[in-house]
Amino acid sequence: MKLLENKTALITGASRGIGRSHALLFAEEGANIIFTDLKQNEQSDALVAELRAKGVRADFLASNASDFAQAQEVAAWVAENYGRLDILVNNAGITRDQLILRMSVDDWNLVLEVNLRSVFNYTKAFAPMMMKQRSGSIVNISSIVGLNGNAGQCNYAASKAGIIGFTRSIAKELGSRGIRCNAVAPGFIETPMTQQLTPEVRKEWMNQIPLRRGGLDTDVAHVSLFLASDLAGYVTGQVISCDGGLAIN
Repeated sequence: MKLLENKTALITGASRGIGRSHALLFAEEGANIIFTDLKQNEQSDALVAELRAKGVRADFLASNASDFAQAQEVAAWVAENYGRLDILVNNAGITRDQLILRMSVDDWNLVLEVNLRSVFNYTKAFAPMMMKQRSGSIVNISSIVGLNGNAGQCNYAASKAGIIGFTRSIAKELGSRGIRCNAVAPGFIETPMTQQLTPEVRKEWMNQIPLRRGGLDTDVAHVSLFLASDLAGYVTGQVISCDGGLAIN
């Protein structure tokens, strides 16, 4: 039996990158997939087709994760069309990097709204459904930057640190209802954004990573798969780094 057979998962911000890898891996493990992103486009349409080709139900919903009302609408749609939600992956996130002396208030607010407020919005939207089921797994995508900080990313670090505090609080609040809440803290992950870094910057990063390579989207998705599945049935309130050892002190 596949790890997520007969389960339904929702992943925010999943048209590409880490979120897309989550959707594909979870579908391979038997989960029906609902995923969101800001707009429907060729990427979202292609992912729906790829997921359905794996023999599972799959739907895309255009939704702004940082908008509370839209998150409530997504939850209502899921209740009507799927009847339950077993797994919520709060993945939506952005960066607007700048040293604090140059960072605008707009860039500070936007990163906090997308990265942190979205986690609150979707957790609040789906908590009643999971409480009624008396089961559910919430996986929040944080970052090692939320654990250690990083120059030029105070907004991003604050949002990801906030996710960690939120995760541990929700684990305590909802654990008695059979709902688990954990976080994954990725490190240097090979994405289109990191691939644009200069060779010098990339080399500097790699020299700090004990495994001497950047992580892959699938590396992060596999950690989330464990947390989402019944294999982690007694794991809650935890933050698992997926960073090749980068955060080792």
